[in-house]
Amino acid sequence: MNIHAQVLSFLIAPLIFCGSGFSEDWPCFLGPRRTGESSETGLALDWNKQPPELIWKQSVGTGYSAPSVLGERLVLHHRVGEEEVISCRSVSDGAEIWKQAYPSGFADPYGYNNGPRCSPVLTKDRCFTLGAEGMLTCVSMTDGGLIWQHDLKKMFKLPEWFFGMGCSPLLDGDRLIVLVGGQPNSGVVAFNPSDGTILWQAVGQKTWDGADTDDPDEKYKWEGDEMVVSYSSPFIAEIHGRRHLLCLMRQGLVSLDPQTGSENFHYWFRPRVHESVNAAVPVVVGDTIFLTAAYQAGSAYLQVDPSGNSVKELWRNRNNMLAHWSTPIHADGYCYGFSGRHENEGELRCIRLSDGNVMWKTDGMTDDVKDLARDRATGKIVNTKTGKEVPYPYFGRGSMIRVQDRFLVLGERGTLASVSVDSGKFEEHGRLSFDEIHFPAWAAPVLSDGRLYLRSEDWLLSLSLKPKG
Repeated sequence: MNIHAQVLSFLIAPLIFCGSGFSEDWPCFLGPRRTGESSETGLALDWNKQPPELIWKQSVGTGYSAPSVLGERLVLHHRVGEEEVISCRSVSDGAEIWKQAYPSGFADPYGYNNGPRCSPVLTKDRCFTLGAEGMLTCVSMTDGGLIWQHDLKKMFKLPEWFFGMGCSPLLDGDRLIVLVGGQPNSGVVAFNPSDGTILWQAVGQKTWDGADTDDPDEKYKWEGDEMVVSYSSPFIAEIHGRRHLLCLMRQGLVSLDPQTGSENFHYWFRPRVHESVNAAVPVVVGDTIFLTAAYQAGSAYLQVDPSGNSVKELWRNRNNMLAHWSTPIHADGYCYGFSGRHENEGELRCIRLSDGNVMWKTDGMTDDVKDLARDRATGKIVNTKTGKEVPYPYFGRGSMIRVQDRFLVLGERGTLASVSVDSGKFEEHGRLSFDEIHFPAWAAPVLSDGRLYLRSEDWLLSLSLKPKG
């Protein structure tokens, strides 16, 4: 099968009938549609009646990247010792099938872990990964054999970054699109997935020099040493009949023609805090785009002109939602997501897209706080009325995915909850936790074939959401 046919089958992502429901693969960051949504059906989502059961667990290396799943294989990119390891595992028991490793000396300048941040991209025959210090790798899905590899730090002029490379690549037809962050005009680069050759480069000085900023009296002056790297992964959407490659860079949103890299429009959206990142993926609803970031940025709601060459700002709000890294999910005119730069600020919020108003917000606390205490012997939270251990009561800066009419929410200290998709109120349908999924649990959950995968800094868990009987 040639690479184009592989990509077509990857993009179609057909549902597979299995017993009483449908299942699908999760072959890249945020799933088959890159929106954090699953089309699987027939799952047990009322966890008060049937909570998820542990199928298996495996110890893993460090990193913040979620695994990707295709068929009977799962691929995890993690750091073990002084190597970044691409590890292919069986979904049935987590046993390793093959691995490909290469040296890594990455050390996070802020003391976070030293592992990969980006999720693998899987096709039937190939696996693409991007490491924390910019090693872009293509290996065989059959046996892990190296097909091609690029050290992006050596290939491009990459200014110093805050947290390494953190944007997962996007596979689109015969293009592997990576937010490289190179100066002066290599912010976004398209590679040929067959052999790794460069197809086009775009975004940088040509985009932002002289651009409007959020100060009406200020045009941006390009200095030549700016960080261009993004922690928001690229997204492709068809708007007014045109395909837009949407890239939320450090300076703001850029729309490109995914085939040629030519620019459609740009929009300044950068936090005023210097030590900051844009990390949430743009959310597209019809001909509108929702952007959000922490670090005092807030959110913006844009409408794309029918020409496809400009956007109009419908509203801008610096307080309604400030997503640190997890991407909000749209449902019926509302966006649901986590807001807050620091853990103690973390809240799950629902906002109305028409005007940006907050419909509800919660820190995750469902018990009466006076009934909770920490067991000094175990360190666990206990309900003093019942004497039972309970999951950590606050979500913090969590992450989530959507399946059917539920959000599957993972708090950063490992609290896992089933929550209604409901703009009128926050309603839970059970919560639980596992000792292995502890702080910082920053990788979003992954769902494939009725199995929910959770990853912490040292464990990978597989849980069953399939109904009993």
